[in-house]
Amino acid sequence: MAGPEGGFPEQEQPPPGLTPQMTPVPDHGEELWQGFDRLSGMKALITGGDSGIGRAVAIAYAREGCDVALSYLPEEQDDAEDVKTWVEKAGRRCVLVPGDLTDEATARGMVDDAVQQLGGLDILVNNAGFQWGRRNSGLADLETESMDRVFKTNLYAMFWVTQQALPHLGKGASIINVSSIQAYDPSEYLIDYASTKAAINNFTVNLAAEVGPKGIRVNAVAPGPIWTPLQPATKKGDTMPSFGGDTPLGRAGQPSELAGAFVFLANPREASYVSGTVIGVTGGKPVF
Repeated sequence: MAGPEGGFPEQEQPPPGLTPQMTPVPDHGEELWQGFDRLSGMKALITGGDSGIGRAVAIAYAREGCDVALSYLPEEQDDAEDVKTWVEKAGRRCVLVPGDLTDEATARGMVDDAVQQLGGLDILVNNAGFQWGRRNSGLADLETESMDRVFKTNLYAMFWVTQQALPHLGKGASIINVSSIQAYDPSEYLIDYASTKAAINNFTVNLAAEVGPKGIRVNAVAPGPIWTPLQPATKKGDTMPSFGGDTPLGRAGQPSELAGAFVFLANPREASYVSGTVIGVTGGKPVF
């Protein structure tokens, strides 16, 4: 299901946002994704795996033969349970590890729990992220409390989770970070969020150089405007009708439209020589 060219209805939710309350409900590939065992026997940890891009990746990975662990905030339990149902329908295991990743001990413990329950780890998807787009201006209206939440969710947690996961990753393993079009074409009112996404690009290239000799690949996916709960939960409702309309394709993307990039990057056969790169899935907006 593509994003509507006419935009979405006006709507808002309190953060972190829930999938069933969205109009229309996003497409995560529940009905259409077909797997071909490209990740058969592998084990993946997906942060922010209860909804949006993380949910689409979990469903695709499961249908490609991969067991998955999902991290998410405790208030997103219902969404996570629904994803687990889809994963199990695909015949794969789904481990749920709720917790607030802005707390270091929780973030590190979540990785340990996931690895223990999965019995190992081959793929890490650093997808959890937060923005706050209901401000009236850019830097002048930026409060420290908001900045802390954005930096800790998008950067600190990524560092902590990756540090904790690295000892469990071996030759052929893959780390996939989630960047954004905001790293290349930043919006003034998302100055803190855009800064973290530019930092994620740097982290990706830097870490790829560090762990490449161990046979571990590190890449990133940079989404454009994607219809996820993060949008109505963090932006003004009157911006929803125009959301995604400024892309060359003229619409927002659906989470399912990113799943292929994540499957490709995780596949140790198809992407065996791909590391240190950022793949844009942006509806035509450039990522360079």
